[in-house]
Amino acid sequence: MTEPVIRLEALGPVATITLNRPRARNAISSELLGALVEAMAAADADGGIRAVVLTGADPAFCAGVDLKEAGRETSLLSGPGPGSHTPWPPISKPVIAAVNGAAVTGGLELVLNCDIVICSERATFADTHARVGVLPGWGLSVLLPLAVGRSRARQMSFTGDFLTAAEALAAGLVSEVVPHDGLIGRAHEIAGAIAGNDDRAVRALLASYRQVEAGLVGDGYDAEGQASSAWRHSGLDLAETSRRRAAITERGRAQASGASLDSGPPVDMT
Repeated sequence: MTEPVIRLEALGPVATITLNRPRARNAISSELLGALVEAMAAADADGGIRAVVLTGADPAFCAGVDLKEAGRETSLLSGPGPGSHTPWPPISKPVIAAVNGAAVTGGLELVLNCDIVICSERATFADTHARVGVLPGWGLSVLLPLAVGRSRARQMSFTGDFLTAAEALAAGLVSEVVPHDGLIGRAHEIAGAIAGNDDRAVRALLASYRQVEAGLVGDGYDAEGQASSAWRHSGLDLAETSRRRAAITERGRAQASGASLDSGPPVDMT
C-alpha cells in the first residue's frame, strides 16, 4: 500500500501535519502541495482543532521544490492557486513548525509561513534560490527579513549558506532548539498551551498580528510575486537548475556536517 504524501493526525485539540516523502527528503511535488493545502483547510474547518503542528518525516523537514517535476510543471514554482503568494491559504489557527532536519529554500518558505518555529538540533536552514537559478514566490523575501533582519536575510539569500540550529536560534529564525527525540513532544506542549486559552481570543490575536504584519510589508508580496513571475518568463532554464542540484546538495552536506542531508538519494534542493 502506498504511503500518503501528507499525514494528518488529530490528538485532542492539536492537529499534526507531516510531510511524508522521506526518501525524497520531503521535496515539494504537486501532489504533496495539493495534499498540504487540503490538510491545512481540513484542520481549519475542524471546530475541535485549536492549533496545528507542521513537521517532516525524518531525516529532513523539506528539501524544497522537486525540480524534476518542476521541469515538467512550472506552476509548481508558484503558489497553490492563481495570484497566491503563500504555500497554503492562511488559516485561522496558529501553525507551529517543528523543524526536524533540513529546511531548504521552498522548505524554508514553508517554515516562514508558520506562526511559531521550533527545531531540533539536527535542523539546518538555507535559501538556495540564487544558487539554483529561481526566485521565491511564497513570501521568502518578505518574511525572512522580518525573522532575522535585513542584513542576515540578504546574506542567506545571496550566498546560499546554511544555518545550523544554534545559528538559527541566535538569528531569531526559531524560538527554541530542543533534542531531536523531544521535538514533537515540545511542539505539542506549545500547541496544548495555545489550546488551553480562549479560542476566540487566540484567533482574534492571530488575525491582529497578521494585519499588523501586512501593514509593515505593504505591497511586498505583490512585488515578490511580480518578480518571480517575470523571472519564470524571462528564459528560465529548468534543465540548468536541475544540473546544479548535486553541487548544492554536496555544499549543504559540507556546511551542515551531513547531519540532515546524508540519507537517501540526491534531491533537488530549491
